[in-house]
Amino acid sequence: MIHAGGEYMKRKKMIPLACLLFLAACSKPAEIPQDRLQVYFFNAGKADASILYTDESAVVIDTGTSGEGKTILRYMQENGIEDIDCLIITHFDKDHVGGAAELIAGTDVKEVLISNSPKDSDEYAAFVQALESARMEAKIITGEEPYQFTLDEVTYTVDGPDEAVYEKDPSNNSSLITSVTYGDTSLLFAADAENLRMNEYLADYESTYDIVKMPYHGWYQKSLKDLLQETEPEYAVISCSAEEGGEEKTLDLLKENGIAYYMAYEGGILMISDGSKITVSQ
Repeated sequence: MIHAGGEYMKRKKMIPLACLLFLAACSKPAEIPQDRLQVYFFNAGKADASILYTDESAVVIDTGTSGEGKTILRYMQENGIEDIDCLIITHFDKDHVGGAAELIAGTDVKEVLISNSPKDSDEYAAFVQALESARMEAKIITGEEPYQFTLDEVTYTVDGPDEAVYEKDPSNNSSLITSVTYGDTSLLFAADAENLRMNEYLADYESTYDIVKMPYHGWYQKSLKDLLQETEPEYAVISCSAEEGGEEKTLDLLKENGIAYYMAYEGGILMISDGSKITVSQ
């Protein structure tokens, strides 16, 4: 269910019709890929799991808790997705890596990206065992240089934290942050980045996005104000349960900035981009 934002951002983005017609007449339209990018955010409770796919590619960002891997595999089967080009595990908390072992065992995963912050947990151990069984080696993404790749006209830029940041908090602040660009549309996946990590990212990048997957399940933190002001999204997605996450102060901030938002616990969220505009359904 969409939750409408307030009026502030709507007024900010208004452009007189005459100006729009003039711009349309004078500017060359951007090339729009023929295939569509579809992004599905799973209803995984207070956990992150999403899949991004076109006719010829698929990328999974986080896998929820244990058991969610089977849910992702079922979604892939129902939508004709045969394999995964890249699996991005943003960090090793159980609500992000929990379903990874099932996913690696259940389908062909061509590449795995991880942050440099291993964890002593059953979920992490199962993930490592699954990689060994599949004879795979994950690629560690650090803050030295972002890792960028393009699949079927979709460009992914995966940014890792500086060591000084994740050493202070080897859990959430070790999060990989991923930006996705398709034609003229873009998304930002902020994982569980807290203030240290979010501020580091915002200092290095200046860009606006159509959609932001809110950091850390929508819990309020000081860096959110800067995040929303700098990225100016039209939509926000909050991966949370009805009981945890989606803090009221965060929702108020979204409303103040005129940003419509979706809560994943209310049902899976499908976003479709044709390279020019994005439509959303839940």
